[in-house]
Amino acid sequence: MRLLIIADTHVPKRARRLPDAVWREADAADVVVHAGDWVDVALLDELEARAARLIGVYGNNDGPALRERLPEVARAELEGLRLAVIHETGAARGREQRCAREFPDTDVLVFGHSHIPWDSVAGSGLRLLNPGSPTDRRRQPHCTYLTATAKDGELHDVELHALPR
Repeated sequence: MRLLIIADTHVPKRARRLPDAVWREADAADVVVHAGDWVDVALLDELEARAARLIGVYGNNDGPALRERLPEVARAELEGLRLAVIHETGAARGREQRCAREFPDTDVLVFGHSHIPWDSVAGSGLRLLNPGSPTDRRRQPHCTYLTATAKDGELHDVELHALPR
């Protein structure tokens, strides 16, 4: 099962639309995961129409229209992989231990908020992933997104993609 993992798209405030490379990945993915800060409901509508399956949450920059349609935390089982999605996990310091406590029955936790790519594993085995942002790099050298594959209860082929400036 091919996954596209994105967050912090901030459309149309930071970009008028998602980059073409991200749309190509969305069209090819079995599941699109969005970890919040959509900003406008139009992107949610477009991703819902194009994605085979969409798992998303709202972020701190998402208003009432998005919060009515999206949860704060989303959970799904994908090919036996227990996935959770949340926008914000708090400070980087202590993140693995804190998230392992808060998500004990989860294999992979996808989060956003910082716009900084993150890939780590807690002592409990919980994998934490932040795809960065495909539209607002902030202090990072590039805008980014992640792709991965879920198979037999495990996550494989996790790849961070840097978009051209």
